[in-house]
Amino acid sequence: MTPRLLAPLIMLGMVLAGGTVGYVIIEGWNAWDAFYMTATTVATVGYREVHPLSFAGQAFTLALVLVGVSTALYTFSAFATVVVEGGWSGYLDHWRYTRMINGLSEHYVICGYGRIGSIVATEFKRQKTPYVIVDRSAERVRAAEALGHPAMEGDASREETLKRLGIDRARGLVAVVGTDAENVFAVLTARVMNGGLFIIARAEGEESLQKLKKAGADRVISPYRIGAMQIAQTALRPAVVDFVEIATSSDNLELSIKEIHIESDSPLAGRPLSAAMPREKLNVVVVGIQHAQGQMEFNPLPETLLNAGDQLIVLGSSATLKELERAAR
Repeated sequence: MTPRLLAPLIMLGMVLAGGTVGYVIIEGWNAWDAFYMTATTVATVGYREVHPLSFAGQAFTLALVLVGVSTALYTFSAFATVVVEGGWSGYLDHWRYTRMINGLSEHYVICGYGRIGSIVATEFKRQKTPYVIVDRSAERVRAAEALGHPAMEGDASREETLKRLGIDRARGLVAVVGTDAENVFAVLTARVMNGGLFIIARAEGEESLQKLKKAGADRVISPYRIGAMQIAQTALRPAVVDFVEIATSSDNLELSIKEIHIESDSPLAGRPLSAAMPREKLNVVVVGIQHAQGQMEFNPLPETLLNAGDQLIVLGSSATLKELERAAR
């Protein structure tokens, strides 16, 4: 409810309640008759009196007309002002987005909708990954919403903002706001609120890499370094770069590369790789295993034992990988 409508509605409710109680006390009517008389009097519809009124009841009715009619007119004018100025549609939009955000779970919070944040949001949308954007600029929020992105205006470094975004239910946070200092505050606040959150942060300067890691970021990405490495790899190994782009692109339906997380109660946990996912049946390639302890094992042997918490880097068709994800859970 908008603040401009809340006060008039409270006043109108008090008038209706006061009128009902007054008729019950003065005339001894039951609650329904008293409320009906109050409502018709305030609305000035001109119906007859429910019961004959005493002199005290008539005086009370006159007072109720003066107070109630003015209050009803004030409420109606406030409502009309909100509708004419577009505030009602804004309230409905806010309610819709609030309801949508409250329904999110295992989502990503994207802090900042600049050049990098917009690309991240577009890719999440293409991959059908749940996410929500937060930015301090109302103009950027409107631009994001115009493209179909769920977005909210707010400061990502404030606890109340992250709480509204469901940070306790989120899967991860992407900190790509304007400056490294803002990213540090956003990462630190998110880490304090959710210790298990997977946090990725952007760093502009080399000196900020360690600061962001100390603040709680799991991964710190330097766009300049990544861009330079991409250019170098494209010059030296263009075929390898093309293959990786094809495997990781959401447009490719024939081939995909994904992370498969082995849950603690997964039927794949405790089984050797050859038994858990036989290649002759699934037609997938296990590129590597990131074990729960953190070490990465490339091209694992068939007898390698899968444990809860392991991450499998698997290459195969999208349909097969989706089945494998379901099996891993």
